[in-house]
Amino acid sequence: MITAWIGSIVFLFATILYVLLALGLPYGEFAMGGKYKTMPKQMRIICFVSIFLQLFGILSLLQTGNIIYIDLLEPISRGVTFFFAVYLTLNTIMNALSKSKKERCVMTPLSLLATICFWFTAIYG
Repeated sequence: MITAWIGSIVFLFATILYVLLALGLPYGEFAMGGKYKTMPKQMRIICFVSIFLQLFGILSLLQTGNIIYIDLLEPISRGVTFFFAVYLTLNTIMNALSKSKKERCVMTPLSLLATICFWFTAIYG
């Protein structure tokens, strides 16, 4: 399913951003309201945890879209994909309302695209 491919690639970009943020690189204006250019240590821990959650979301999306098969994910992948669809819907709204112009201009369209892909895959996958 093409939406699973597109959604996972877009979500992977967000995951890479969070890896960079967790490592302390100055890309904070693209995430979490753009409050910090470089994330403080406590926020880096949150970014690090987010990386694993996002990777889990990607795997669930690919499973729901019948691109990969992981036996352990089979009973929960559609539910997880719906969860991330809801999460990304809220995330898109928050990005659009961000005080950070970089987050509004870059992350909002990416988040919207991922949202559409997660919803479509969750419903039709």
